[in-house]
This record gives sequence, C-alpha cells and structure tokens, in this order.
Amino acid sequence: MSPDATYSIGELAARTGMTPDALRYYERLGVIAPFRRTAGGYRVYTAETIERVRFIKQAQLHGLTLAEIRELLQVDTRGGVGRCRRVQKLLQRKLEELDSRLTQLQDFRRSLEEYLAQCNRTLAESPEAECPVVEDLRRAK
Repeated sequence: MSPDATYSIGELAARTGMTPDALRYYERLGVIAPFRRTAGGYRVYTAETIERVRFIKQAQLHGLTLAEIRELLQVDTRGGVGRCRRVQKLLQRKLEELDSRLTQLQDFRRSLEEYLAQCNRTLAESPEAECPVVEDLRRAK
C-alpha cells in the first residue's frame, strides 16, 4: 500500500471489509472524509483513510460507539496538552457505563436464577402444575 496511492470508495470498501454504504455513513458522521473528489464527483481516498477505518473497526470491537470514536479522532487531530485529559474523560465515562451495564446484567442473572429455581421446585413437587414463571410473567403485564 503506497502512501501516495488513492482509492475509489469500492477499493476502500474491499481493502477494509466495509460496504460502500457503510463508508458513506461514516463520512456523514464525520469519522472519515475523502481526500478529494474527482471532476465527476467521485470520492477519492488515501492509505490514511484505510488506517482510519481499521482504527474505527477496532474501537467498535472494544465497545466504543461511533460518536465516541469521532470524539477520539478529533482528540487525535487537535493534540496539545489536553489530549490525554480528553481521552481520560472519555475512557472514564465508558468505564462508568460498563459498570452500570454489568450491574444490570448481574440483576438479570439473579432473576433468571430465581426463575430457574422456581421451575426446578415446581417440577420436583408437582410435575403437572402450571409453570410459576409463566404465571409471574403473565401477571407482570
């Protein structure tokens, strides 16, 4: 991949494993931009865009939203003394969100364990009885 090479949106899609529509969506969100447009209006991208798309995909795999990724990319281009502080705030916020989701998942797990125990008791005591979990869910409407 030559640093001076340029790529059409189709070539960029092929090199990154994305669809052209997804790349256009990224462009609308402001996380990528074409290097330039041809006289016919076609987008032209560089190797830097390929690296940026790979960064975006990795960040998404680690649970960052496109809005958060855009914020990180803006930090990367602005630089300066506050760069690390901005990244620190973003990561701290992400950890707080993760902790909240973990708490919700733990609560959900406890509910499922409780329901499973009810099923086990019912089946052991009276296999012909109506399932208490189904009854609980019906009443919860």
